[in-house]
Amino acid sequence: MDFFVNGEAATVSADIRTSLLDLLRNHLGLTGTKKGCDQGACGACTVLVDGERINSCLALAAQYQGRNIITVEGLAANGNLHPLQEAFVEHDGFQCGYCTPGQLCSAIGMLDEAQRNIPSVVTRDLTTASITLDETELRERMSGNLCRCGAYNGIIEAISEVLIEQPAESKKRRASA
Repeated sequence: MDFFVNGEAATVSADIRTSLLDLLRNHLGLTGTKKGCDQGACGACTVLVDGERINSCLALAAQYQGRNIITVEGLAANGNLHPLQEAFVEHDGFQCGYCTPGQLCSAIGMLDEAQRNIPSVVTRDLTTASITLDETELRERMSGNLCRCGAYNGIIEAISEVLIEQPAESKKRRASA
């Protein structure tokens, strides 16, 4: 099977029943993506496929051949953390770190969904031209990612700072620090 993961092509010989999560971890050595519940309930295995977030534990790897798969290892560029990764550190958006890779990928996918005007269950105006990502929207959209340590406030603060509240300003603040 041929895959495109974190900007690199990979050919893998795996059973047709292999989940995308197991392919990433066991065949490609990308252990950042975590196996939490293995039932799609915790979000620890969230990755991006063509920019959309999915639970990789529920996905058959064969379905994602030739598509652009991004794991937490693919978020950093040129040895520099993604701004959202930096913000998780600054805002204590993690404790043990187990859920962090899924939280990061989910947040990036969530922003794309909102920019494409995909409503959530709490979206107030379904006719609006753009969805406002306030704290209620963020919490609802991130609710599929569990944090057993309870770092939710730091996670929401990090996401708000980097992805919603003037990303250019927060990048400037980090660069001058």
